[in-house]
Amino acid sequence: MAYVITQPCCNDATCLEVCPVDCIRPTPADPGFATAEMLHIDPGTCIDCGACAEECPVDAIFAADELPEEHARYASVNADWFDRHPLESSWDALEPGGRVTLPPDTTPLRVAIVGSGPAACYAAADLIGRAGAAVEVEMFDRLPTPWGLIRAGVAPDHPGTKAITDVFRATTSNPAFAFRLNVEIGADLSHDDLMAHHHAVIYAVGAAGDRRLGVPGEDFAGCHGATEFVAWYNGHPDRADARFDLSGERVVIVGNGNVALDVARILVSDPDELAATDIADHALEALRASNIREVVLLGRRGPAEAAYTSPELIALGRLPGVDVVVDALAFDEHARGAAGDDASDAATALKTAVAAEYAERPPTPGNRRIVLRYMVSPVVMLGEGRVEGVRIVHNALVDEDGVRRAEPTDRYESIETSLVLRAIGYRGTAVPGLPFDEDRGVIPNAGGRVADPRTGAPLPGVYAAGWIKRGPSGVIGTNKRCAQETVAHLLDDAVAGRLVAPTGNRDTLTALLRARSPEVVDGEGWRAIDAAERDRGRTQGRPRTKFTDIESMLAAASPGNLEVP
Repeated sequence: MAYVITQPCCNDATCLEVCPVDCIRPTPADPGFATAEMLHIDPGTCIDCGACAEECPVDAIFAADELPEEHARYASVNADWFDRHPLESSWDALEPGGRVTLPPDTTPLRVAIVGSGPAACYAAADLIGRAGAAVEVEMFDRLPTPWGLIRAGVAPDHPGTKAITDVFRATTSNPAFAFRLNVEIGADLSHDDLMAHHHAVIYAVGAAGDRRLGVPGEDFAGCHGATEFVAWYNGHPDRADARFDLSGERVVIVGNGNVALDVARILVSDPDELAATDIADHALEALRASNIREVVLLGRRGPAEAAYTSPELIALGRLPGVDVVVDALAFDEHARGAAGDDASDAATALKTAVAAEYAERPPTPGNRRIVLRYMVSPVVMLGEGRVEGVRIVHNALVDEDGVRRAEPTDRYESIETSLVLRAIGYRGTAVPGLPFDEDRGVIPNAGGRVADPRTGAPLPGVYAAGWIKRGPSGVIGTNKRCAQETVAHLLDDAVAGRLVAPTGNRDTLTALLRARSPEVVDGEGWRAIDAAERDRGRTQGRPRTKFTDIESMLAAASPGNLEVP
């Protein structure tokens, strides 16, 4: 009986490395891997060894005859993918870079990594895996807690996805690695400070901002970025005191990507179900008092072009007491689109098929609703200083050079609401001391080497990985290959003698931090915070209860785990 990959798949690709018959696709060598929604196992080739299931960091792989009922559909999803894409690819291209021998004058190779999310952690793992004891890696984050968007961005009802952090434990406990948490680059330390103490710096700071709509009324009270809302319910200290108007019965979300689906799901989920997750206490309390009965998602194009992934769309249909409502008119031939021959056509076909199924489902009286609206765009927020509604325009799809673009028509309507959340994408922000591409929201780079925007030449010893390198695209596992590409170039530069030796070392950096930022949290401090949160959660039957303010985090880290004078 074959094994099956299901919804929580993170695309880490660890499973591919242990498969003895090479039957998991797409691989990082295949076209479309970077944009793949999930991986798949070929049922005709799988030998039922279970190696992939044992290796999966998020417990997303099951034997076909042991699939939980909520994941039953994925048996056909896996098989259908291989019907469209017969098994063929280069296994050799999957192999990561091998061990590297560094010149004696660069040993130890000191590397700072700014950021502590997936891209940062994958970069640290690859550096230590390839250079071993010849490298010293120091990871910086402005918060006392690591993991970036895994902690502050993944929805609390997706605990399997959060489990990817377990993969990073071997790296963060390695003697070559050191956490430098509660340190803000640009405030406590400058880019020049980092370069003075390291051969190289990798910036993996993600994309913390959100894109704006550019419509009148966007700054009204009641109109927020979805990134704010996500950070709020995940307990990010920057947003713990935020307030959202949940007194009305309807919320409008502009956008139809995975973040939009996450926010919609949280808004209509049973608070008693959420109480078993690591959702922030303040958010749980607010959701218990919420009057929200309907969440409307606005997508400017059709179901074939929707930005969400099919696994997340399928998951919506499993929410108890919630109807997923789709207007059947969205499924005429024009809105549907046509599946092409590339690696994404199976995912497109699945997304449209699932949405079509929702369009045919009769509503259940008394249920809360998630309404998927396609082919519409907001044009103005209605109200006087506070949102009272959204004026939308209906769109038509126009083909231009093979690209399907939404064009507004002369049909308009208004939707009443007191809360609008824009979920049209994350956006990177400039890093002090580095060049920045304002149009793309990334640090300009070539394969991870940060480039001088005037000459295009690489800046010696300065690198980027993750969303700040390529823009906010892909899933967690996409960052693995992204980070490995950056590390490969860094190590090539080290071997070729292109890196400048630092004047300081780990000891002098520690002394500098004691003077600049005395409450630096190290690995032991983070583990103390982690243990305290888990203990707090255990008494409530939850995986953890998060600290949502810096002071509480530092108190939990304890004085013995703070690098103080």
